[in-house]
Amino acid sequence: MNKPREECFGILDKVFPMGREGLREIVPTCFDCPEKGPCLKAALATKEGLALRGKTLDRSPASGFIDRVKRWSERKELSRLTKQEQGKRR
Repeated sequence: MNKPREECFGILDKVFPMGREGLREIVPTCFDCPEKGPCLKAALATKEGLALRGKTLDRSPASGFIDRVKRWSERKELSRLTKQEQGKRR
């Protein structure tokens, strides 16, 4: 029998909220949750999560050709996922 998911499952601001110092933090109650991995992945796959991943990518330095290609590839992937997420909402 499947256990029902918590009502906070995959909601970025509930499972990975902004902390006092302006950084995102995992909620302490999530550490004991058996679904913390899939929950955080689901939260990062939402519109807000993709935006967060894009901001993180913009802040990361790219030194050298390989790093620039990796960052370009990650941006393309985020762009594809964002378009896919927008298509789901329509």
